[in-house]
Amino acid sequence: MRLIDFLKDKFLLILLHIFCMCTLGIFLHVTGYSFSNLILIEIFWLLILGTWLLVTYIQRYCYFRQIEQTLDRMDQRYLLGEMLPDSYRLEDKLYREMIRKSNKSVIEKIHQIEDEKKDYREYIESWVHEIKMPITSIALTCENCRRSNVEELRTIGLENQKIENYVDMALYYARSDEVYKDYLISETDLQEVVYEVLAKNQGYLIQNQVQAEVDCPDLVYTDKKWIAFILNQMILNSIKYRGDTPMFKFYTTKQEQGVLLALEDNGTGIGESELARIFEKGFTGSNGRSHERATGMGLYLCRKLCQKLGIEVWAESIIGKGTRMILDFPISSYLSKL
Repeated sequence: MRLIDFLKDKFLLILLHIFCMCTLGIFLHVTGYSFSNLILIEIFWLLILGTWLLVTYIQRYCYFRQIEQTLDRMDQRYLLGEMLPDSYRLEDKLYREMIRKSNKSVIEKIHQIEDEKKDYREYIESWVHEIKMPITSIALTCENCRRSNVEELRTIGLENQKIENYVDMALYYARSDEVYKDYLISETDLQEVVYEVLAKNQGYLIQNQVQAEVDCPDLVYTDKKWIAFILNQMILNSIKYRGDTPMFKFYTTKQEQGVLLALEDNGTGIGESELARIFEKGFTGSNGRSHERATGMGLYLCRKLCQKLGIEVWAESIIGKGTRMILDFPISSYLSKL
């Protein structure tokens, strides 16, 4: 709070004092007071007024400075009403009480939204688990009846796989804000995870004549299930934006501070102007508009889950030559000493 602002706020009060001083001066002059005594009274009045304004300003400045410092230290700033310092002023007490009532209303609204969000997430999770049953049934039926009409059953199986991928995306999206409740950090063989994801998508790979090379001998500490989902989304993206003779390469590079896992393809590539935005929610870019329908959620979820797991993810790409997606698994100082 600046002094000039404080004086502006007290302008009417200062104006009232000036009016009273002038009125008193005229009255004393009319009643026969000497000019020197009149000036002395006016000066004494000004000193008292100036002292009072200065002391009041210092008190208010310290009070509001204390509130600002309290606010800066708080994580949940909507609880400021509970942390306001005590004040002898009636207006401060009234403001504090009104802020507390307002904060209480905000907290109740936040709890209501959190409850609604929790209910929605639980519904999505239950819906996903329910719909996975008919998906599994379709897959088993296709497997058992493969000899009757191979081509039609293969098509049904691929479409069923698409449904399962979208269902998994919905499930992981619903859980993405509370990853800590569902992950288990353990030593993970990246080569094994890559092979599992490739096997899951072998129908897509065969249909699109994709060749894949895997060279991932390094081990990392992470959650195997969540990494499999992230790699699955990256593979689906690479298949969607494949080239004429699609080729995937998975490989790891061991560094002093961690392990890099790269998925490199020879697809259509991503423009330099769009590369920085591919992890944004809902962003599809020119590739998404020119190819089959894209939601812009896959890579967004990958980035969100990587942040929760402490993994860095980025992309390198050249138009017409392909894209390389990179995951950086850090090694903690504790594990590096083992």
